[in-house]
Amino acid sequence: MGVRGLQTFMERCCPDACVVVNLREVANQHVSKNQDCPPTLVVDGMACLRHWYRCRDWSCGGQWREYMDALKTWVETFTAAGIRLVFFFDGVVKEQKRPEWVKRRRRVNGEVSKIFHHIKTHKQQPGRQLFCLPSGLATFTSFALRSLGQEVFCTVQEADYEIASYACQHSSLGVLGQDSDFLIYDSAPYFSVEKLRLESLTTILYDRHKLCQSLALVVTQLPLLACLLGNDVVSEEKMHHIRNEAMATYRWFTVFIYSVFVDHFTFVLVSYVMENRVEWINKRAISSPGEKILLHQALLQEDEVVLASVPAFERDESALIPEGLNLSGSQREMLQRGVGSYLLPGQWGHTPAPISAPAFDKHVSPEVLKVLSLPHPCLLRLRACREKHMAAEGFMVYGVVWEGVIECSNTLEDEYEPELVPQALVYKPCRQLIYGLLLLDGKDDTLSDPPAVREWFVYPGNSLQEPDMVHPVPLASAGAKPRLDLLWFGSGPEVAALRLTSFLSIFDCLDYFELYGKVEDSLLVALCLLTYISLQIKSLSEEDLDAYLSQAVCLRRKSVQELQQIKLPWLCSRAVQLGSLYVRGLSHLLGANCASGGPLPKAALMPWHSFDGRLFHLKYLLAHGGVEKAVLLESDVSSSLSLFLSLREKLTEACRKQGRILESRPH
Repeated sequence: MGVRGLQTFMERCCPDACVVVNLREVANQHVSKNQDCPPTLVVDGMACLRHWYRCRDWSCGGQWREYMDALKTWVETFTAAGIRLVFFFDGVVKEQKRPEWVKRRRRVNGEVSKIFHHIKTHKQQPGRQLFCLPSGLATFTSFALRSLGQEVFCTVQEADYEIASYACQHSSLGVLGQDSDFLIYDSAPYFSVEKLRLESLTTILYDRHKLCQSLALVVTQLPLLACLLGNDVVSEEKMHHIRNEAMATYRWFTVFIYSVFVDHFTFVLVSYVMENRVEWINKRAISSPGEKILLHQALLQEDEVVLASVPAFERDESALIPEGLNLSGSQREMLQRGVGSYLLPGQWGHTPAPISAPAFDKHVSPEVLKVLSLPHPCLLRLRACREKHMAAEGFMVYGVVWEGVIECSNTLEDEYEPELVPQALVYKPCRQLIYGLLLLDGKDDTLSDPPAVREWFVYPGNSLQEPDMVHPVPLASAGAKPRLDLLWFGSGPEVAALRLTSFLSIFDCLDYFELYGKVEDSLLVALCLLTYISLQIKSLSEEDLDAYLSQAVCLRRKSVQELQQIKLPWLCSRAVQLGSLYVRGLSHLLGANCASGGPLPKAALMPWHSFDGRLFHLKYLLAHGGVEKAVLLESDVSSSLSLFLSLREKLTEACRKQGRILESRPH
């Protein structure tokens, strides 16, 4: 998130530091100066999601093929300009940032409630002011970009830090994102994705050097400035006492507090300046409407220095904290920790903290350690797990094994819909089996100290005061339980069969083993997911399943243009929730596939192969409207209808074997 309001302050008070640039021209200049280094733009993928996703009916679960088409166009535009792209996506939520994560999730919960209220009242989705990204967008976007031939990384540390580090170490053209922390890091130039115009490749460069000139600072002092103002690491509230002490400490310098009111947010900028800068700053501030200046003269011992005179750092972050600040040991440690979070590897002698061992190292089998050639268990690294995660080739596995924690952001779920269970609870049984595969590793559930995964899942009724502690469950099978070393590193037809069996067992779909290779992989995925949902949600009707299955069958023959031309007469709030439920399910299938050693190609698990929100919504309205199956399948009797009826029969039979009888209940 960075320093709240800093970019707004720059735009209002330091316009010279906000430069309109053409990225094509910037790239050409880069090539002329660095002929051996191709112009590389490091992209903050999470910051770009709203910029990328512009599809019309966003509330229906996602127009995934249309989104894929937009991503392809975006990438091709930069490629045509000779710009190489490297993408980073958040891979973990650090515990020190968990309170802020929870705060944002609660805020979005309020927005979700307003979305459903609007849909129920007006039978259409609200405007962009209540826009909510489709479920799983970040997860599936990283796979989408890899399928487009792009280099994608998933972070194991703070995402901003890894992005800035990569850009600095590789002499990149710049960072494309929307976070003021990229101003604070002494890294590559920072370009705004919010201001990006794709057709012309123009955007705004936020120039940290010109910002420092305006504030009479140097670039190496920006980390302390960020901490004094408050950021994700050091909150503004924790700095309040320190700012008051600073105002009472110095007599030769003046502390100015600018309160800039923008969209009801208050940005407080504390700048230590010499007395001969008072008149300049005073005029600058008064010239901007809505700004107030509070001048506080302060006392200072003659042998002490202030921020404006702190030299560039040669040792570590402690050199950044002025000795004249009257800080307690804990306060100084907090500031040093905050400042240190901005120091990149090799800068001012800074060395990143070592990455800790996996959370559940004692539950990993010796065979896995041997295959991975890992060091002593106290320094355990599940290298394969971590490498797949970093390369954005895996999902869920790293968070469970390495961190012992997993989170899921907001989903479009109606808290006043009594018939539909929240997705977090619907998919909890399959998650427990995934955890069992990863953590029990062939053992049964009689461990004296079974591990528990901390789940931070957002759903109606969960206050997020603390995580849900979820224990793993072993796969139910007549034979020996599958071991990770065999699933992940084994070979041969027997191992391939074991992988598929493990995957299907997680979703109670062993009956579909014989379908592998006989139906398209994406349809097998849809069949597994719909069977699991039917077994978990007793209120799911024949009409619901017909809508899901018919859109999966029809989607195979639809072009992006045909999907865009679909017109929805009105929106149903229940269908909105069912759309999000399906996409969340695909992410669970992806996690199960990774844990099982990859029996299915990842492409088959991507939503653009089995789901389109607008198409599903239309099929839902038709199915609950009582149309004939031939109409539901668009009169394609020879192909789509026969395939639909065949898959529907297998789904119905698989449910019947487990005592689940699907009934007709049109809404």
